[in-house]
Amino acid sequence: MAIFGCLDAEAQARSVPSSGKVEMSVDDFKKWLMRFDADKDGRISRAELEEAIRSRGKWFSGRKSRHGMIEADADGDGYIDEHEINSLLDFAQRKLGFQIYP
Repeated sequence: MAIFGCLDAEAQARSVPSSGKVEMSVDDFKKWLMRFDADKDGRISRAELEEAIRSRGKWFSGRKSRHGMIEADADGDGYIDEHEINSLLDFAQRKLGFQIYP
């Protein structure tokens, strides 16, 4: 259950419950992530993922973005597209401090 009520995705990303994890829905996570799609091609590059991780205040954003790409970029094209984002959801929950619900 979300504790944020009607907060937008940006406000949710700034709000952290006592568990220390940012809670948001899958749709809100996707909206948050796509804010970093600098070239607006509908895909997330490693540089864009690194910027997203950095925005969360996480250390070692370069390393984490590299690991996120390895886990999520199933076809190896260097981008995370809409078909690969579910793998990134798992990574975000394990390594980036998110709690993502359906």
